[in-house]
Amino acid sequence: MLAKLSAFALIGIDAAPIEVEVDVAAGLPKMILVGLPEMAVKESVHRIERALVNLGYQRPMGRTIINLAPADLRKDAGAFDLPIALGLLVSTGQLLPDQLADAAAMGELALDGAVRPIKGALSIALAARDRGIRRLLVPRENAPEAAVVQELQVFGISSLAEAVGIVSGSLQIEPIAYRPEDVAVQLNRYEVDFGDVRGQEFAKRAMVLAAAGSHNVLMIGSPGSGKSMLAKRLPTILPPLTPAESLDTTRIYSAIGLLPPGQALLSVRPFRSPHHTISEAGMVGGGTIPQPGEISLAHRGVLFLDELPEFSRKSLEVLRQPLEEATVTISRASGSTTFPADFILVAAMNPCQCGFLGDQKRACKCSPVAVERYLGRVSGPLLDRIDLHVEVPAVPFAELTARADGTPSASMRDQVLVARERQRKRFGGDGRMLNGRMTSRLIRQHCVLQPDAQGLLKSAMEGLGLSARAHDRILRVARTIADLAGSERVEASHVAEAVSYRTLDRKLWRR
Repeated sequence: MLAKLSAFALIGIDAAPIEVEVDVAAGLPKMILVGLPEMAVKESVHRIERALVNLGYQRPMGRTIINLAPADLRKDAGAFDLPIALGLLVSTGQLLPDQLADAAAMGELALDGAVRPIKGALSIALAARDRGIRRLLVPRENAPEAAVVQELQVFGISSLAEAVGIVSGSLQIEPIAYRPEDVAVQLNRYEVDFGDVRGQEFAKRAMVLAAAGSHNVLMIGSPGSGKSMLAKRLPTILPPLTPAESLDTTRIYSAIGLLPPGQALLSVRPFRSPHHTISEAGMVGGGTIPQPGEISLAHRGVLFLDELPEFSRKSLEVLRQPLEEATVTISRASGSTTFPADFILVAAMNPCQCGFLGDQKRACKCSPVAVERYLGRVSGPLLDRIDLHVEVPAVPFAELTARADGTPSASMRDQVLVARERQRKRFGGDGRMLNGRMTSRLIRQHCVLQPDAQGLLKSAMEGLGLSARAHDRILRVARTIADLAGSERVEASHVAEAVSYRTLDRKLWRR
């Protein structure tokens, strides 16, 4: 008997529909799996056979052909165990075909029939909804995220026996209920706050600018000056994470198995801080079947690169396209996959190898040549793509021991929301177009300078030898400064402040 079931294969962070065909015919007992399966899928026939026997079901006694269509799409996960097992039960007459007509199932089987968690349950649920499927069976651990798609009846199962009971009607289990109010309570609850940071008001001002206009930031300062503390708190002043943005980000974490167990959606904006030994593929994604990297895991949030010069040149240079386009495309012989990568880059570095150049209390031991060599590890084109270069000096003892808290995240976020609202009215749309992403045409339209501001920018360009890209970066930052000030025009004072955030261009760290 021929049985057909619906399943799905992950392609990047999206799920592609797969038809599982199982046909049992007369002949010598043999199970053949076709349809371009990878090793993890090929081995599934042994797991499935033992799971059926250990649960007391009849295993196929004839020649069994299992086809995963389409044949030109690679399948590389153990999540096909459950639909294949159900297909075998239908083809051997232990289940009726009509009982699975409107259902899809995904899950990896243990030898005793238990169902193990899978990756990408949220993407699978979205694809199932688009295919008109009414019921979806997934492992119990993955059920909360799949239940976010409310057009589906999602059943969380712990064993193959439960799946059989649900589809046959012999086991009455209610679908998993999605409770938006429970998710809303968890949204935007951060454990850190800018109030914990003593002093560093200039750096905090830069963080407000970064959040308000989606500008990239580079902090330069000696060890222990608070660069990491500032970076970790940037998500707390970004606009509140909306359910739609949470769903967009959760798909990425679900696809690579990083979503915490039992959690339906990510509740806060991502903050990713990869180690400086990360590879190029780890940064942007890769693999035979492309997987998202750190820049995609930072989507809708912050990517923090501490000790920036210690990263390999290749790992940094691959950031150029994502910083400009907010996406990254991974190309392979079998095709290309595009991942979202809309993040704010926050980088930190010491002013020199020892870290004490310019420090008022500790002497620098680096020669001028060593300082230039250290700063030269970061390429000029990458620095051009970073809007704000911020000096972060050591915090004085009086500020460090002050009893009063620093400026809290709530008040900083209020400034950000006001500036973002001005940008939403200016650019229209859904509010995703921000000053930090303005094209050259938009810059000419919305950053018209008065003669005094124009003269100041000209002097800065000529005196610092800035590139055309740096020119546009200054105007974008100046526009954000004007928005924070409630000004429709970009004044000379706004341009002056924007130029002050080009620390490396002004070569403050030369002796």
